[in-house]
Amino acid sequence: MSDTTQRSRPETPEVEQPDPQLRKTSVTKRGGGDPANRGRTTIADGVVEKIAGLAARDVLGVHAMGSGISRTFGAVRDRVPGGSSKSATRGVKAEVGEVQTALDLEIVVDYGVSIADVARDVRENVIAAVERMTGLEVVEVNIAVSDVKLPEEEDEEPETRLQ
Repeated sequence: MSDTTQRSRPETPEVEQPDPQLRKTSVTKRGGGDPANRGRTTIADGVVEKIAGLAARDVLGVHAMGSGISRTFGAVRDRVPGGSSKSATRGVKAEVGEVQTALDLEIVVDYGVSIADVARDVRENVIAAVERMTGLEVVEVNIAVSDVKLPEEEDEEPETRLQ
């Protein structure tokens, strides 16, 4: 009987079965989760102040940032060898939390422009730039207009002369 049983089965080549121990192992990911959520990002107040200062200066009608005194000290500091160049943070104060920020800006506007329109445009431009670049929610932008630049007034920060 064994001869007939063997003959009735079709002959198939023997396939080597994988080791059952190997099939049970799985690949584990290291770190787990989305890489964007691994760790923490902190943004310094000065970073937000620079972004806001540059965004505010881009608005038509903004002549300068800061009060007269801060601009005068800035002009003196700019002339000292090794002093910083025109400060992007002048006239800007930021309070930065983990997900939100609040800003105070002090600006000088050009004579003849609508202060309300300039303030609105500054607010919109600053909020857009800070939120886009930092991901922080801007909860408020307070704007203080400290001066109006008259056309006949000489700039407090004249160009440096070559000597």
